[in-house]
Amino acid sequence: MRLGTWALAGSALLLGTAVASAGTSKPVAPSDASSTIAGRQAAFRMSGALINGMKGVVERGDDVASQAFAARAIASWAKALPGMFPAGSDVAPSNALPAVWTDRAGFEAKAADYAAAAAKLADLAKAGDKAGFAAQFAELGKTCGACHSSFRKDDHH
Repeated sequence: MRLGTWALAGSALLLGTAVASAGTSKPVAPSDASSTIAGRQAAFRMSGALINGMKGVVERGDDVASQAFAARAIASWAKALPGMFPAGSDVAPSNALPAVWTDRAGFEAKAADYAAAAAKLADLAKAGDKAGFAAQFAELGKTCGACHSSFRKDDHH
């Protein structure tokens, strides 16, 4: 295995661990808010690393089947994402806007769009469909950006 492949596998494993520990809709105690926020921020960084790896594969025209594991990890993360934002986890250093909690239906709808796009990306990776994967990767970026633009603080907030 190449070093990049090991790094990818490690990132996906850590992301999977974060996702597995999410999933609760119970409010988080104030004493646990910082660890909840740290966990989701770590998972976002890991998902970003996986997405950057996929971007490189698309740009180079490499075999997209090599990205099936990473794409499945992103799909799992996307499905679990709403559970990473329980009530009470809206304190610093969170980058989430209050709309995550005040417009929960909208947040969950954007997350569902992201999950659907990621699941389709995983299917295309598994099939080895380079053109389809590249097109769907662009769609994944749009769904990711749509959620960030509505529910994440930018540098100007």
